[in-house]
Amino acid sequence: MTKTVIIGANHAGIAAANTLLDNFKDQEVVLIDRNTNLSYLGCGTALWVGRQIDGYEGLFYTNKEAFEAKGAKILMETSVDRVDFEGKKVYGVTKDGEKVEESYDKLVLATGSRPISPNVPGRDLEGIHFLKLFQEGQAVDREISKDSVKTVAVIGAGYIGVEIAEAAKRRGKNVLLFDAAGRSLPSYYDTWFTDDMDKNLADHGIDLHFGELVREYKGTNRVEAVVSDAGEYPVDMVINAIGFGPNAELGKDHLELFANGAYLVDRHQQTSDPAVYAVGDCATIYSNALQKTTYIALASNAVRTGIVAGYNIGGTPVESEGVQGSNGISIFGLNLVSTGLSVEAAEKNGLKVKYTDHEALQRPAFMEDNAKVKIRIVYEEDSRRIVGAQLSSTEDISMGIHMFSLAIAKGVTIDELKLLDLFFLPHFNEPYNYITMAALKAE
Repeated sequence: MTKTVIIGANHAGIAAANTLLDNFKDQEVVLIDRNTNLSYLGCGTALWVGRQIDGYEGLFYTNKEAFEAKGAKILMETSVDRVDFEGKKVYGVTKDGEKVEESYDKLVLATGSRPISPNVPGRDLEGIHFLKLFQEGQAVDREISKDSVKTVAVIGAGYIGVEIAEAAKRRGKNVLLFDAAGRSLPSYYDTWFTDDMDKNLADHGIDLHFGELVREYKGTNRVEAVVSDAGEYPVDMVINAIGFGPNAELGKDHLELFANGAYLVDRHQQTSDPAVYAVGDCATIYSNALQKTTYIALASNAVRTGIVAGYNIGGTPVESEGVQGSNGISIFGLNLVSTGLSVEAAEKNGLKVKYTDHEALQRPAFMEDNAKVKIRIVYEEDSRRIVGAQLSSTEDISMGIHMFSLAIAKGVTIDELKLLDLFFLPHFNEPYNYITMAALKAE
């Protein structure tokens, strides 16, 4: 029997455990997690807080009992405080203070990421929240439900910030959205798309404070004001959504790390220690757009890396296909999806790119049920391979981005896309599909 200890039982750890338990009979699996629950889909927090879904129960897709039924040992509410990598032992402590010791043949680090906490005066005041764990979602929901909380400040206008700003607005709160950048969603979209999202947020009553860095939180015991470099604003509650960094504390002195502190792994999810694998938000990933190792923290990536690690530990060599970082967001009915690199991200990473834009209707003009669609395809100047795509509409245009994800993975050029066989039917699209038109307009 091979004994595999997995530290961290969210998406990546669960995927690794299921892969081992479902496919290999000679595996002894031990899952350790400090939380009370596992498998929480944090991407649904804003939907629940904003009452777009009835409750949080459906945001858990498995439980402790399901793994025990498969023969795994589960240690919940147990914190691992150190790993003896030479002796292959994991040491931890339960919530009751009992010491835990587990030996391993293979170790999977699935410790995820940690919210970035701004190091500013007043950061320890009551009423300041983060949004990652289920319990943090519960705390935010409890606060937003109070009549005394009338004004909510959200710090950070990335995906989580924009989503929770919408949720708070749907609950009837005054919402102030801050970001040091000059616009929302700068990591994934160019300004042609984020200008629309910024207008969408403002049109729905969200008070935008972009290009403002938060300097201080003021209050006696509880937060009463946010101070940015542009002014002071009275608030009743703060939600920090600045972003996340890899949680690589356990192995930082033993394993090779990436520039941002994540565990550096190969295409098999193996670290610099052959007995140790790292998966999910604590580890690096290979970008097909950049054609090199990078860091992209997404739940979809976490699941894939867990599967890859599971197969390799089980004895079936599997290499990661690499990722494009495909993602999407839907706010007040405006849908944005992207994959690969925006023009700004490509240039930041030293890629020389061109792009082609097109705007059209989803369906022929004679169809009553219709909406505009914007598309941008980003391609490398010399090789002409597609390295990114962005789409936006009030229509559901999400499926289109999967094709671009595959195109980036397979090195498809913008010229190969021009005459690609795309079907036409008035119910779905125009005869001259916007994907075709954008490709044909490329220089």
